[in-house]
Amino acid sequence: MYIVRSDIMAFTKGMEQKTTYYTERYRPQFHFTPEANWMNDPNGMVYYEGEYHLFYQYHPHSLKWGPMHWGHAISRDMVHWEHLPIGLEPDELGTIFSGSAVVDWNDTSGLFQGKSGLVAIFTHTKDELQRQSIAYSHDKGRTWIKYAGNPVIENLGIKDFRDPKVFWHEETNRWVMVLAAGQKVMFYSSTNLLKWEFVSEFGSCDGAHGGVWECPDLFELPVDGNPNQKKWVLQVDLGDGSVAGGSGGQYFLGTFDGKTFLNDHAPSEILWLDYGKDFYATQSFSDIPEEDGRRIWMAWMSNWKYANDVPTFPWRSAMSFPREVELKTMSDGQVKLVQKPIREIETIRTEIVKIANEVGRECDNLLADVQETLFEIEAEIELLTASEFGFKLRKSGMEQETLVGYDVEKQVLVVDRDCSGEHDFSEHFKGSNIVNLPLTNGMLKLRILVDTSSVEVFANEGEIALTNLIFPDKEGQDVELYVKGGEVNVISLNLYRLKTTWR
Repeated sequence: MYIVRSDIMAFTKGMEQKTTYYTERYRPQFHFTPEANWMNDPNGMVYYEGEYHLFYQYHPHSLKWGPMHWGHAISRDMVHWEHLPIGLEPDELGTIFSGSAVVDWNDTSGLFQGKSGLVAIFTHTKDELQRQSIAYSHDKGRTWIKYAGNPVIENLGIKDFRDPKVFWHEETNRWVMVLAAGQKVMFYSSTNLLKWEFVSEFGSCDGAHGGVWECPDLFELPVDGNPNQKKWVLQVDLGDGSVAGGSGGQYFLGTFDGKTFLNDHAPSEILWLDYGKDFYATQSFSDIPEEDGRRIWMAWMSNWKYANDVPTFPWRSAMSFPREVELKTMSDGQVKLVQKPIREIETIRTEIVKIANEVGRECDNLLADVQETLFEIEAEIELLTASEFGFKLRKSGMEQETLVGYDVEKQVLVVDRDCSGEHDFSEHFKGSNIVNLPLTNGMLKLRILVDTSSVEVFANEGEIALTNLIFPDKEGQDVELYVKGGEVNVISLNLYRLKTTWR
C-alpha cells in the first residue's frame, strides 16, 4: 500500500490528535467532560435503540455559566462517550434550562405517525420568566423539532419554576411531571405530553430548605430486591445549605399514586444523597430496558460556591461516574438508598495490587510501591487496635495528599482535601467532609474512584457516598494505606489501574 505525502501528513496529524486528545492538566480520563467550554446539570438522560443519551447544560462560547444550550453525547456503555452537535439552542422563547427526555413508545403525543420517538421536556427561560416546553426527534436524537405550541405549561407567577422530570406512570396510564417550584415540587399529569394538568405539590415543610430546590427526579425501586415491596424515591437538589456546604442533594422515601407523594419520614428528617461537596443536579436515565432493570444516575461534579472558578482549561466541569442506585434495609431496620459505580467500570480495569489478610501497622505502608493517577480501590479493613486508618491519595512528598480516613474514637469517616493541591481560586474549596459511620462488627468497607481531578468514596456497600474535586500536581501519584496508634487487618484490598476512555 502506498501513501502519498498529503495522506502521510493527515495520518500523522490524526495520530498526534489521538495521543494528545484530552490530555490537558486536570482533564478527567474516565468521567464525562465537554471538549471545551462550560457545562453544568445533566439533562435529557434516556436510553433508546442501543444508545444512552446524555444532554447537559452548556454554554458553547465561554468557560463561565451563560446562555444555556443543551450539549449532547451518546454512549453504548455509559463509560465511553461520543460527542454530538448541540441538541437544543435558545430561540425567541428564551434559553434552554434543564429538563428530561422520554421515549414516547406508543405515540401518545401524535408526533411520530404511530411509531416511537424521543421527546425532550425542558424549561424555556426569558427575562427570568420560566415556562415548560417540549421538542421531539425522529432520528434518534440527532436533530430536534421544537413543538409549535410551546410552552406547554405557562408560569402562573412563580420565580423559580423549572427542571421538569417526566416519566410514564403505569398504574394511571398517564405521563407524570415533577417540577421544581421555589422550595417545593409540583406534580403535573398528562395523557399526551402536550396538555398538562396540575395535580398536587410536596415539600414546603419537608426536608432541607437552605436554598432553592432544583432538578427533581422520581422513580420506584424494590426494597432489598423484592419486587413485592417497593418504595418511591423523590430526589431533590438544593442550591445552598447542603450537608457539606453549598449545593447538594437530598431524597425522600414514600408512596406515590400518580398524583400525590406521601413522605415516609418525619418532615424534619433529612436524607442526604452525598456527603461530599461536588455531587449536584442528579438525574437518572429513562427507559433503561426492563431486562437490565437498573436505576442509574449521574450528577454534575461541582458546587455553585466555586463552579465558575475552578482552574481548568479549555473546559469547565465534569459529570460523576454513573451510579446504580438501590434501596436496602440497614442493620437498624431503616430503609436507605445505596449507590455504587456501574459494573461497566470493570471494562477499563487492570488489577495491579491484591492483598489478603495482612496486618497494617503505623509506619508500614502496604502500598509503598504504588504510583497511580487513575485508579480504583476496593478494601475491607478490620479494626484491631488502631485509633485511625485509611488512605492518602495522590500524594506528593509531605506537602500534598487527599485523605480518606476513619477516626475510631469519633466513629466518623473523613475526606480531607486541605492539602489536595491547587485551591486558592476559592475560599470555599478547602476543608473536610465528615460523616457519622459506626463500624459493623469492627469492619469498614471502602470503594474509591480516583481520576485526574476527583475522588468518589463509597463506604459500606454504598450506604455513604462522598464526592469531591481535587486539583493535584502531576507528581502526586503516591498512594498510602496509613494506620495510626495500632494495627488493622486488611482482609482484602484490590487496587485497579483504570484506562482512559477518551483515547
